[in-house]
Amino acid sequence: MKNNFISERVQNIKPSPTMEVTSKARELKEAGHDIIGLGAGEPDFDTPTHIKEAAIEAINQGKTKYTAVDGILELKEAIIDKFSRENNLLYNTNQVSVATGGKQILFNAFQATLNKGDEVIIPAPYWVSYPDMVILAEGTPVFIETKKENNFKITSDMLNKVINERTKWIVLNSPSNPTGACYSKKELIEIGKLLKKYENILILTDDIYEKIIYENFVFSTIAEAVPSLKSRTLTVNGVSKAFSMTGWRIGYAGGPESLIKSMAKIQSQSTSNPTTISQYAALKALTSPSSFLKENNTIFLKRRNLILDLVNSSKGLECNVPSGAFYIFPSCEGLIGCKTSKGNIINNSSDFSKYLLEEAGVAVVPGIAFGLENFFRISYATSNKILEEAGNRIFNACKLLT
Repeated sequence: MKNNFISERVQNIKPSPTMEVTSKARELKEAGHDIIGLGAGEPDFDTPTHIKEAAIEAINQGKTKYTAVDGILELKEAIIDKFSRENNLLYNTNQVSVATGGKQILFNAFQATLNKGDEVIIPAPYWVSYPDMVILAEGTPVFIETKKENNFKITSDMLNKVINERTKWIVLNSPSNPTGACYSKKELIEIGKLLKKYENILILTDDIYEKIIYENFVFSTIAEAVPSLKSRTLTVNGVSKAFSMTGWRIGYAGGPESLIKSMAKIQSQSTSNPTTISQYAALKALTSPSSFLKENNTIFLKRRNLILDLVNSSKGLECNVPSGAFYIFPSCEGLIGCKTSKGNIINNSSDFSKYLLEEAGVAVVPGIAFGLENFFRISYATSNKILEEAGNRIFNACKLLT
């Protein structure tokens, strides 16, 4: 099909780089190559049995019909309880939205609020889909480039430099994808002091990795840290990561009633309700004991430490210690300018990632996909055995560069 049949908005965006890497690794595996894929942002744990059984029970009870566009009442009430119990945030059912994953929540929010030329401030590195969702809504992404030395976090001073009359949203993601960095309550309060001065700016906080944190870090979300901002904050979460329910596709949010209502209108003309069966599974996830989360985090912590040690001992690589999520975001700056055995020059993170894939059989995501060059992302949501093999391959591949 000729490009002139395709809309400008679609031509202005790119496919998800993380999904591209995962797809490429899968293709190479299917072609017989020995590939270790560290690109997917997906826990390797199975969905807990009690959650799967709740879905089966829902099917057997005939709960397979349409529901309210943005979620069944029981699930909304469970989300309200969750926000109250864990985040000290009070919502009613008209202030809660359920969608087909956290991604649709974000998409709906931008579609419901952005006009052409409205700006959305996004700290870099960022989750790959934020900018393209803004562009699809005819908004303009504005990036704040963070530094490794500051653990990839923005400050109120950095934020103040880019705010203007066109700013509609500020996006915060803690724990972060791709860095695993987490904002403390004190840091959120400092950012909140600035945002209090700008009453027309909305705040979107993506808390999808909230429950995956390490070493006694205490999670806080900005509407909790700065209660006066709650009336213009969309607090986004979901069951995908912590509950190992990525394929179930359930995300949710709490926010201002007018925004939630507008998001439901968008959803009514796109997907309609999230899958009914998945909603009942999510209901079980949010209303049942979750001791397995602590066990999973203990496993994740061991994996983090394993891959960190291997990466930080590799020639030219250096990585911060993340406090949450299941990613590390090492710098490969020490290898820029090096030559491969074939005489190719490593000019950037894309070159380095390609080198690891072709020469070491390890698939990672280049940092430029997240808006920050000379870094790359590793997902350690896989077994110790696989991580150790991948880490050794990376170590050996780096040693061969001259």
